[in-house]
Amino acid sequence: MSSFILLFGCLGLGLLLQRVKEFPRNSAQVLNQFIIYISMPALALYFIPEVKLNSSVLLPVAVAWICFGASALFFWSLGKTFGWSRKLVGCLIITAGFGNTSFVGLPVIEALFGPESVETVILIDQPGTFVVLSTLGIALAASYSRGAANGRAIFRKILTFPPFLAFLLGLVLNLLNLHFSADMTDVFQRLGSTVSPLALVSVGLQLRPEWRSKHWGFLALGLAFQLLLAPALILGLYYGVFGLRGELLQICVLEAAMAPMITASIVAASYGLKPRLASMMVGFGIPISFITLAFWYWVLNVVIGV
Repeated sequence: MSSFILLFGCLGLGLLLQRVKEFPRNSAQVLNQFIIYISMPALALYFIPEVKLNSSVLLPVAVAWICFGASALFFWSLGKTFGWSRKLVGCLIITAGFGNTSFVGLPVIEALFGPESVETVILIDQPGTFVVLSTLGIALAASYSRGAANGRAIFRKILTFPPFLAFLLGLVLNLLNLHFSADMTDVFQRLGSTVSPLALVSVGLQLRPEWRSKHWGFLALGLAFQLLLAPALILGLYYGVFGLRGELLQICVLEAAMAPMITASIVAASYGLKPRLASMMVGFGIPISFITLAFWYWVLNVVIGV
């Protein structure tokens, strides 16, 4: 319950701070930079060196890769068909292609399946969602931000993305079976824990619903993909094609059905990909996702009976 109070409390705090004149107007951008340069790298260095790498991680890790690939194909096709701008297409691909598999996903999955389910959530989030965002997500954001970017520029963006550098370091330590000291691990955990509250305050600071905005139709389309089509795709593949059953199937489908990822919204906004729409995807997606998550839980347990 504390996670949900923090979630909605920080989002509401961001909305309230919009009305505080003494609060700098660029506060959201400052918070975003702190998250990208400090909080996210710390989170990677906390989790990645300790992840157990074996064949059993493939299906959970693949959830994020499949959802992002489907999002790219879906919105690229629609953009080509209807002549949408590159920034709009890029925003929709990124914000609808990444689920909030950690901050929203972790407390929800742990509440439903117990503490032992956390390891699966970490596999979906870190080698999955986190790595896809740090590589393909950054490459796409760089490409769509100012037209067609050359390969060297995109590669440089990826290599200079602080969370990706931290991931590489964590992966090397994991493969060499090296570990940080308990004190350093505690420091990384504390710094990493700032991601969610700061990101939610940042989203609240940028969330300004405009009832005449042209974004409402795109918001509905983006959320429909993230909350309904993406989990339906994972359910069809994992249940129908791979024959997966039981708790692992349920966790994979529910993680695919999570609200849009806060950090993905921040990346889209920092690259100028429709920042208002990116914030709306998170601000409206989080509360709506609790309704759709209940629907998918019902489908898995009552309709399919896995």
